[in-house]
Amino acid sequence: MKLQRHAAILRIIREKLIESQDGLREALAAEGISVTQATLSRDIRELTLAKLVDPQGGSYYANPQEGSLRPDLDAVLPTLLVSIEGTGPLLVCKTATGGAPAVAAALDTAGWKEIIGTLAGDDTLLIIAKHQRGRHLIEARLAAMVR
Repeated sequence: MKLQRHAAILRIIREKLIESQDGLREALAAEGISVTQATLSRDIRELTLAKLVDPQGGSYYANPQEGSLRPDLDAVLPTLLVSIEGTGPLLVCKTATGGAPAVAAALDTAGWKEIIGTLAGDDTLLIIAKHQRGRHLIEARLAAMVR
């Protein structure tokens, strides 16, 4: 049942702009899939869905792993990034709740040569730079983008 539910969630958010967990739960119910809020929250986390800002206002769920839905860094960073702190080649970014996967996906898509990789939790993103100088460059670019 879990795999079927996950597949339905991914299909629904691909086909419609779903703004809230209630909206997603209603869409699932319309397909005959009953789910509690706790289970749906766990599904969203397991699927690493991101909540993106809609250019027309509001927000919606997206799957950052799908290439066509990878968020644009210029679009997500100003609304999601809360703070940046680094040491050595490591940079830790705090985001709005649920925003770290979207920021990580956008950074991965951007392909900055100074970045070796990213690791996202729910509201915390770890960026690993090639070296300390690279971390400083990344930090400066991110800071300039949120101004």
